[in-house]
Amino acid sequence: LDAEAGSSLKLGRVLLFSNGDEIKVGAPGVEGIDVDVKVLGHRRGPRLESLRYKSKKRVRVHHGGRADLTALQIIAVGGLKGKADEAEQEGAKSKPKSKPRAKAKPAVKAEAAELAGETSPAESAETAAPAKPARRTRKAKETA
Repeated sequence: LDAEAGSSLKLGRVLLFSNGDEIKVGAPGVEGIDVDVKVLGHRRGPRLESLRYKSKKRVRVHHGGRADLTALQIIAVGGLKGKADEAEQEGAKSKPKSKPRAKAKPAVKAEAAELAGETSPAESAETAAPAKPARRTRKAKETA
């Protein structure tokens, strides 16, 4: 679509409208219903290719390309706002910002060892991590 990211559009052609149990099917479109959308961005679709080749006939035809796509967010359909949109607006007003989480405490065994005075904090960090196994080396051949 020819619209900048962040702008709003109104789409007029609606083929099917469902509001709970009520379903309206258009022929070719449902009358009097518009869709309000917000443009999120533009991108390119996947690469599609087709090849035609005939051996020994010098026939090689290659068709391919990528489609230009527009990402849309639906704001309202037929004047009715969605439940998710209303919940976001209410939630943004009522919820305070959450505090960042505190860092995790070290293991209980390491704290107990520190309190007992057996090891320093640097040594307890080294002992908490599993040690790597020793590398295997070739034994030198013994000469007699």
